[in-house]
Amino acid sequence: MTAVRPLTRAGWTRDLVEAALEEAARTMRFVPDPPGSRPRGYGSSWPDYVRDPWHAYGYHAARAQIVPSAAEIDRMDEVLEWLAWLDPVDAKIVWFRAAGMRWAQLGRKVKLSRSSCWRRWAAGLITLERSLRNGRKPGRGRPAASLKP
Repeated sequence: MTAVRPLTRAGWTRDLVEAALEEAARTMRFVPDPPGSRPRGYGSSWPDYVRDPWHAYGYHAARAQIVPSAAEIDRMDEVLEWLAWLDPVDAKIVWFRAAGMRWAQLGRKVKLSRSSCWRRWAAGLITLERSLRNGRKPGRGRPAASLKP
């Protein structure tokens, strides 16, 4: 993936801010869970039993596990710090929309109409753009609430 960053501070646009948010959401989707983050349960070291010959090894396309690079994770961390500049509800709207959530589902999640979500999303992108153009440093303001969809 290519870095979504302008060459100068004045180069930030709403489209670049949106692209940086989408890249961060895509990176977060591929970051592996830390060990011990999932609840322990029943498990086995034996391979899964193949009940149907169509599910046997080699009949389906191989899936590669994508692990983001250190630079992508650093950019994701920076973008997540930007969300502290927004109201917590606006930060959720901007982040969930970057993650690909549909407007109707997003409206139900934050208990707002779709049009209100769109207005707050657009205002959030403008706020982020202006903050980046003014050279505001990503601070450790209030932590964004739960950003998991």
